[in-house]
Amino acid sequence: MAVPETSIGRVSAAAYEIPTDSPESDGTLAWESTTLVVVEIEAGGRTGLGYTYCDATAARLIHSKLAQVLEKRDAFAIEGACTAMATSVRNIGRPGVAACAISALDIALWDLKAQLLNVSLASLLGIAREDVRIYGSGGFTSYSDKQMCDQLSGWVEQGCTAVKMKVGREPERDLARVGVARTAIGPEVELFVDANGAYARKQALNFAEEFIRHGIVWFEEPVSSDDLAGLHLLRDRAPPNMDIAAGEYGYTPFYFRHMLEAGAVDVLQADATRCGGITGFLRAAALCDAFSIPLSSHCAPSAHVAAAASAPRVRHMEWFHDHVRIEQMLFDGAPHVREGHIAPDLSRSGNGLAFRGADAKRYEVS
Repeated sequence: MAVPETSIGRVSAAAYEIPTDSPESDGTLAWESTTLVVVEIEAGGRTGLGYTYCDATAARLIHSKLAQVLEKRDAFAIEGACTAMATSVRNIGRPGVAACAISALDIALWDLKAQLLNVSLASLLGIAREDVRIYGSGGFTSYSDKQMCDQLSGWVEQGCTAVKMKVGREPERDLARVGVARTAIGPEVELFVDANGAYARKQALNFAEEFIRHGIVWFEEPVSSDDLAGLHLLRDRAPPNMDIAAGEYGYTPFYFRHMLEAGAVDVLQADATRCGGITGFLRAAALCDAFSIPLSSHCAPSAHVAAAASAPRVRHMEWFHDHVRIEQMLFDGAPHVREGHIAPDLSRSGNGLAFRGADAKRYEVS
């Protein structure tokens, strides 16, 4: 039974729709805004902060169902809270919106626990490395060549040794765009491409052979991430120094296990704002240990930096343009790049973030 000092009280959530700084698209989707769902959990006079990038319905689900699951529970008993939340959405469906809502709450629970112990989250989890390599991520298919080159080369100037661009919307232009990007960043920087599942299997195989001539070393979601046989085919037949990556749409450990058992990826991606928060990310990290596969965090760098610093097999983190921009606009304590790496702030308790609610108010979704 929870002692009074750590019994969870108020649980709240709000959604904010933030316009992009210019229209954005990838191989299969286009957007002009990003929705941020922010949650707070109170216990023992402290407030834990968590968030996800999802539809505003995630906030409504928290208010209507998940908050009551957490209220009066022991703030230290995170495993039990996660199990109870997963059980509560059984008839709603766990993957998707429900998983994102649970993820935001789990991130807040870990922040709260570390705050109650007056330690940084990275210290609580146990640090495996002082900082984590990032790769700049953007290069949207909606960008002009100049926009794309300015963005990618800007990350190189910040010390990034790898950058990623989107492909797949107009396949007939992809090789030319990749060539332009390579010229902009020079021969030494690693160039990644992300098709967001836009290609068919044999089309993706053909592009893999073409991309390698431009020094592409990372081919993300060449086919749908649900096509495990297709990903396995690409992994087997792509050039040996090109990694096949996927996993960002994993909402449960079962998804990651199936992907790894299928031999579908060279590097597993996991997103703590979707896969069950810090708890889910650490489970993905444990699976990577079991399968001897590297792990890379997907998007939301402020949410991942502590866990990424603690997971032994993390190779790098995604420094995604949209989320970096939002997190630096609306969160005090968001990490900044230093020589191509970011590091958790060990001087701040919890995850080190403080939400600027007043600044975000104009974006709030009613």
